[in-house]
Amino acid sequence: MSESLACTLPLTRWQGDRGTYHLVTITGQTAEAIAMHERMHRLEFGARRGFGSVKVVARVGETEWKTSVFPQRAKSEWVLLISRKVMRAEDLAEGDPVAFELELL
Repeated sequence: MSESLACTLPLTRWQGDRGTYHLVTITGQTAEAIAMHERMHRLEFGARRGFGSVKVVARVGETEWKTSVFPQRAKSEWVLLISRKVMRAEDLAEGDPVAFELELL
């Protein structure tokens, strides 16, 4: 059985050495739920996924895709990358509030 979470957060832009990325930074109770899911997965299977990530099915509006959320160093924040394809399909721009759902896998 998978767990579903919903949240609305601002879309932010991050400029890295290899390009520009758009993302939402997940904090609070939603981040805690993701961290607990990751811990339970590690206990059940005895190993972490790459970078401590958690596989999810993400939904923004009518757009759905399989991806992963990635922990930040403190583990109290997680990052969901939003591709340009999703941004175009859902008419999103930097700073817009993004209502999304995550199905934790």
